[in-house]
Amino acid sequence: MDYEDIQPLVNAFHRKLVATDLRFKRYLYDCINWNVRLIGIKGARGVGKTTLLLQHIKETFTNLDNVLYVSLDNMWFNNHSLEELVESLYAHGVVNVYFDEVHKYKNWTQLLKNFYDNYPDLNIVYTGSAMLAIDNSKTDLSRRQSLYTLNGLSFREYIEYEGVATIPAIAMEELLGGHTGYAMEIASKIRVLKYFDEYLSKGYYPYYREAGDDYLMRVAEVVQLVIDSDVPAVEDITYTTIQKIKKLLMVIAENVPLEPNINKLSAELESTRDQTLKMLYLLDRAALLFLLTDKVKDYKHLTGPKKIYLNNANLMHALSGRVSKGTLRETFFANQVGAISVLTMPKQGDFMADGKYLFEVGGSRKTFNQIANLPNSYLALDDIETGNGNRIPLWMFGCLY
Repeated sequence: MDYEDIQPLVNAFHRKLVATDLRFKRYLYDCINWNVRLIGIKGARGVGKTTLLLQHIKETFTNLDNVLYVSLDNMWFNNHSLEELVESLYAHGVVNVYFDEVHKYKNWTQLLKNFYDNYPDLNIVYTGSAMLAIDNSKTDLSRRQSLYTLNGLSFREYIEYEGVATIPAIAMEELLGGHTGYAMEIASKIRVLKYFDEYLSKGYYPYYREAGDDYLMRVAEVVQLVIDSDVPAVEDITYTTIQKIKKLLMVIAENVPLEPNINKLSAELESTRDQTLKMLYLLDRAALLFLLTDKVKDYKHLTGPKKIYLNNANLMHALSGRVSKGTLRETFFANQVGAISVLTMPKQGDFMADGKYLFEVGGSRKTFNQIANLPNSYLALDDIETGNGNRIPLWMFGCLY
């Protein structure tokens, strides 16, 4: 392959780089050890993985001849191979490559392993929108790579992205013990509940800015793209199964939080119990659902979830015909706390975090009646700016990352 054949990829890369803004960076940016030779970044479609790569390139490389970013769903690969591309780049001294949408390329895990082993000074950073593609890969990359997860915007990040205020992230232990002072400082600067209401309807996916009034329609379109494109790219499933997955998602969206009867769901889908469980966990791993189980989730041994939520509050607004305030609160809590802690379904209360912190989620008048006298129990309360003792404002759980 002549090096000139790569020019269309270079042109596309440069156009994207010019349009990349450095003013706001996601929480994960400074957490990544960029010196590792093989870095994987996984996350839901639309959370900002591409921007993260381009920002790093823009800040790191003064000479763009030393680096190439390319999306592996580019039509260029219809008559060129990734192996040819890497060999040609390497022969011309390019040892830094950034691959976007890797799950769209057949046998990508084996190729990354080969690149890592056969080009000793080649540095690779890759992303995949379908989380399943990376977690279920047949080739073991664990000994070679550092793998990170990028979640959607936290409430704290949304405030900063809007240019309202810069709020430092707070660890769970610090939040539980020192939330009053933290909340008072923030509430003295901004109308926090106003922005919290905005965030619940439009703030999880960074593309809300460019989408404007069409944001919720765009969210629904992205959901369909994940099911139609990403899931089949990593799972050998039929068209009929794809249609069942869509039906399952909409049944759940209209009934969240769903305490599922798996046998009843299976009958409605004309599916087996095992197939229904597999579809549920597919949607969970694709960051469209949040499955709450009574034990730590095991994706190799699928068990019936105790409760099912949509993955985040914005999905509720995009997919649900009606949005219950109570469910919206629980969905927000599960999404934000579940990003940094392992959540399970307790015998009493709504959520158990990391097996030791018990939470009940509700409005400002919620009492401890349901979790009275239980150790490490807390109320996460909506419609309050500041709390006291074990009564914590719900919005603060959006400041954990």
